[in-house]
Amino acid sequence: MPGEPEEPEEPAGPGLRAELEAVLMVVDEPVTEERLAGVLERPRAEVAAALRELSAEYEAAGRGFDLRLVAGGWRFYSRDSCARAVDRFLLDGQQARLTQAALETLAVVAYRQPVSRSRVSAVRGVNCDGVMRTLVQRGLVEEAGSEPETGAILYRTTNYFLERMGLRGLDELPELAPFLPEVDDVEAESLEGTMIAEAVASAAAQAADGSGEAGRAAPDR
Repeated sequence: MPGEPEEPEEPAGPGLRAELEAVLMVVDEPVTEERLAGVLERPRAEVAAALRELSAEYEAAGRGFDLRLVAGGWRFYSRDSCARAVDRFLLDGQQARLTQAALETLAVVAYRQPVSRSRVSAVRGVNCDGVMRTLVQRGLVEEAGSEPETGAILYRTTNYFLERMGLRGLDELPELAPFLPEVDDVEAESLEGTMIAEAVASAAAQAADGSGEAGRAAPDR
């Protein structure tokens, strides 16, 4: 009716392609079209078509990554032609200082081990695939079997981690459990990640008095 205020329009959300890119950026294993369609509440045929369009666009543009259908699911991969650059980066990382992100990820693995990459990402609140690969390359973290329910690879810290942190055993890490809430959802786990980060910062400060590598941490990349 005249004189009545108009109802505000609902803000437009991101498109399907943007949502697919956002989801695929945080996965640590290929995701099926059925799961993506369920999560995004779209028809599978529409999701499958969008995935193939994105993959073709990335290839045509010569991007440094591919979107590939592997083992029945979709995931981002470094482009084969860029393998030398990736290898140089990973090998150079063996001599580089640990970043704050690496220290925090190490702390989550230490307290939660054996733990999957997706679980570590949930606790920290950010994707940690790149950091985990770096830690494995540097011998600080290693594979420890797979999770029976999902098949996801599990990780644990190594003896070299203890050596670099100046610890005789994991029991010398700062006591954390009494201060952490019982959590089941990602939002709460992100809060837990903050608390773990604070704890590892304390451990790193103590290690700085000795020869541990934690005392040479650089800013997060």
